[in-house]
Amino acid sequence: MMRPSTLSRLAFAALYLAPVALAARADEGMWLINRPPLEQMKAKYGFEATPEWLEHVQRSCVRVSTGGSGSIVSADGLVMTNHHVASDILEKLSSKERNLLETGFYAKTAAEEQKCPDLHLDVLWKIDDVTERVEGAAKGLATAEAGAARRKAQTQIEDEAKQASGMHCEVVTLYQGGRYHLYQYKRFDDVRLVFAPEQQIAFYGGDNDNFEFPRYDLDCTFFRIYENGAPLVAEHFLRWSRAGTQDGDMVFVAGHPGSTQRLNSVAHLEYLRDVAVPFVLGRLMRNEVWLQTFSGKSAEHARIARGDLFSAQNSRKVYVGRLAGLLDPKVLEKKSSEEAQLRAAVDANPEWKAKWGDAWSKIAQAEASAAAMYKRYSAIGSGALNLGTDTFAFAKDIVRLADEKSKPSGERLREYGDAGLEALLDAIYSPAPLYPEFETYRLESALSFMAETLGANDAIVIAALGGKSPRARAEECVRGTKLFDIAERKRLVEGGKAAVDASNDPLLQLVKVLDPHSRQMRKKWEDEVQSVERESYAKIAAAKFAVQGESVYPDATFTLRLSYGAIKGYSQNDALVAPYTDISGLFQKAQERPAEAAYALPPSWKGARDAVALKTPFNFVSTNDIIGGNSGSPVINRAGEVVGLIFDGNIQSLVGNYVYSEEQARSVSVDARGMLEALKSVYKAERVVQELEKSTTAR
Repeated sequence: MMRPSTLSRLAFAALYLAPVALAARADEGMWLINRPPLEQMKAKYGFEATPEWLEHVQRSCVRVSTGGSGSIVSADGLVMTNHHVASDILEKLSSKERNLLETGFYAKTAAEEQKCPDLHLDVLWKIDDVTERVEGAAKGLATAEAGAARRKAQTQIEDEAKQASGMHCEVVTLYQGGRYHLYQYKRFDDVRLVFAPEQQIAFYGGDNDNFEFPRYDLDCTFFRIYENGAPLVAEHFLRWSRAGTQDGDMVFVAGHPGSTQRLNSVAHLEYLRDVAVPFVLGRLMRNEVWLQTFSGKSAEHARIARGDLFSAQNSRKVYVGRLAGLLDPKVLEKKSSEEAQLRAAVDANPEWKAKWGDAWSKIAQAEASAAAMYKRYSAIGSGALNLGTDTFAFAKDIVRLADEKSKPSGERLREYGDAGLEALLDAIYSPAPLYPEFETYRLESALSFMAETLGANDAIVIAALGGKSPRARAEECVRGTKLFDIAERKRLVEGGKAAVDASNDPLLQLVKVLDPHSRQMRKKWEDEVQSVERESYAKIAAAKFAVQGESVYPDATFTLRLSYGAIKGYSQNDALVAPYTDISGLFQKAQERPAEAAYALPPSWKGARDAVALKTPFNFVSTNDIIGGNSGSPVINRAGEVVGLIFDGNIQSLVGNYVYSEEQARSVSVDARGMLEALKSVYKAERVVQELEKSTTAR
């Protein structure tokens, strides 16, 4: 890794490196796989990560399109991830008569493996630094024009790379604008379900135990990648550990953390604390009540809404934790101290001050602009124009695609560039089941929220409702649309602007009413907030690199990262929380709380008590630095073998969006030994067991 090399850098480093040195002793960091903290890992744990080890881990991990992580764990393309990452797919494979979330699933033969709709897995194959080209496109331009030029350059780079390699290509913004990397992925879209337990055991304890520990969850699912109609012959995969782990062992997590705001300025954090996070939290609580009301109508309604309700409840807890962190004076004091030290280093060097000194004040201006427009921007679905229903999403993409397709790829909205069209069309043509009553209910909720936020007399609310109540307008749109039919979606896409303009479909008409406002707000947001942030954070990143060298990890971006840590318990309420639970604790919990549905055991487990090895480790905690998006990440040992599966963090980890603390924050995993024992003794899933055990023997 790079280090300061000049006397001036060393002088100013003295101002800033005290907190950095402290952080280096902690297991902090979601590190780029191509820039891991080699010296820190060696100093603390005596581990040397070779380029071959890193490449093998990189090419064994997958990013799951439902929003999580996973890993290839056999030579025949078997993929491990969380049940809750797979739950959307399990819902889509279910029906009123066949509810896989309740019953679970096991393919006893290869022929029984179920092809999954709307699921693709990405394996990161190649990384290139394209910062010079992206920033070169913006050189000499004013802030808003520079932002547009960067976005255009990113799209052009993606298009060129896809055409050259055939891979899925993304230009990733790192350090909030300090670096730009081109990630090229092998994308697999023939993915089949092999095994999933019942949701009752995968999410044991329900919302009560979410983000808590001790835990007793079998939060796992296994898929298989197929290529050219046959199981993938995997060039890289993670072998299963025979020995497992013990307290104090070094472990790694390789996955795709979604987003963090650890590099944010104090002004940015204050905006999140006072405006954005409370607003999102309020909306999540509102959605949770709406979904609970819908679910209470019938068992079928509950089945249909289960995934949305789980997401709302989970996100609500996350944002409660985030807000608690932002309201903790210690968090802002720490951030203020770090920022003051860096600014002092910049101000003390005339050259640095001239180049970077105005970054913090410009970010403060950007956050003031964000605060002024945030509610309106959010109420109309932000720049993405999202009203929370599948059919509205189809309508939005069809209308926007018809408008964007005639433009050169680099001048379109980013998500409609040529490199992403294949994935976009796959989403529009999704065969997943749709439920008119649920679509109506969700659209009514979104329209009501818009009116509640902006006021019933707001011009855009009046236009969106068309003289009707939110319920009546939602019913009109959903009952009148033809977008439930895949053939109709294809007809409109292939017919382009002429077909869209000729259609009187009410959902398309609703999009046309809202789209000009959404585009206007998006441009305003990009010009006054996003472009200013990118330009200013690039300066802050440059200042940090000058002071510290490039030994700083970037905020999470739902791209592959490596974290390191150790199996370790913690203290809570003056009591030690042990790092492991075992299977006997699951049965004890069920016995202690027999009247509570969240702690009921599914029939498969009730009947297996005498067969299962009760002292088998089931869940464990470690100091690995994770965040949402890491769900489904493999936990591996020094040999690169699977020892666990990330599925949660504890409640103390939720402030990790802004700061990391090793004192109590822990990641929570299913133990590999517990998974294997459940597959053997509870589910008799011999095909999967044999495949995993086979991977432990060959060397």
